[in-house]
Amino acid sequence: MSFVFLAGARVYKLKKPLRRAYLDFTTLAARERAVREELRLNRRLAPDVYLGARALRRLPGGELSLGAQGEVVDWLVEMRRLPEEAALDRRITAGNVTQAEVEELASLLVRFYRALPPADVSTQAYLTRLSEEIDLTAGLLSDPAIGFDGARLETALARLREAFAAARPALGARVGEGRVVEGHGDLRPEHVFLTRPPVIIDCLEFSAALRAVDPFDEISLLGVECARLGGGWIYGMLRERLAQGLGDEPPPELLAFFWRYRAMLRARLTLAHLTAPVVRNPERWRPLAWRYVELADRPPITPPQG
Repeated sequence: MSFVFLAGARVYKLKKPLRRAYLDFTTLAARERAVREELRLNRRLAPDVYLGARALRRLPGGELSLGAQGEVVDWLVEMRRLPEEAALDRRITAGNVTQAEVEELASLLVRFYRALPPADVSTQAYLTRLSEEIDLTAGLLSDPAIGFDGARLETALARLREAFAAARPALGARVGEGRVVEGHGDLRPEHVFLTRPPVIIDCLEFSAALRAVDPFDEISLLGVECARLGGGWIYGMLRERLAQGLGDEPPPELLAFFWRYRAMLRARLTLAHLTAPVVRNPERWRPLAWRYVELADRPPITPPQG
């Protein structure tokens, strides 16, 4: 959604002037609002990383500048550049994530979720969105043009719908209890940096509906991605620490649904690459999607010893 410019110790993000079903960045005013919303959301988890909104200006001679003079032609998010080697996905791949670091990450998430008020969403709207997402997942994965159908997929989708039906009463109760909050919205390992202290960047700023999440749903997304990379134990630690820190022990059927839902959603988003006008690396997406389908059945929870 953005052009990213690396400039020494700084990073600048420029919104692309896109229009999609879920966003419209085609006007300068819309992009400025999106920049300021990105700052608001991300300063919750990375206050020292998101430095501010910077106006991009055109000087009389046509040059572009971040200075104080000239006509404002766009807006950028200015960030402090983080060390790439500290990103959680890279650390998992390198095999050097420690339990102490995951404890610090869990503490950050507990403080984050405890400070959040309930999301402005009704029980019906929350359940409807989940149901619609499941329908979209089933529709794309079953599309003959994608070439991903078969008995194995039918079983996986049937289990997803069964898990949703089993968890539906608990899902509704979570909204009523105020457990659904305005979370991160896109909590993946590449957005987590194991610095001291850890920080989390790149909140999903363009959809309040997609940010209305249960904390245990959100860490299921992170857990699925960690498991795919070889760090499945991270999910178990985070889940236990959140339960302790939030004083919240969700029922097993709820945890089972969140895990399966996120794994199958990742399979869908992976295969969506095959629907692009120009498909890059087409050989990559089906095997990766099958990996997510396999993970849907196997939530790993055991931390390493030592």
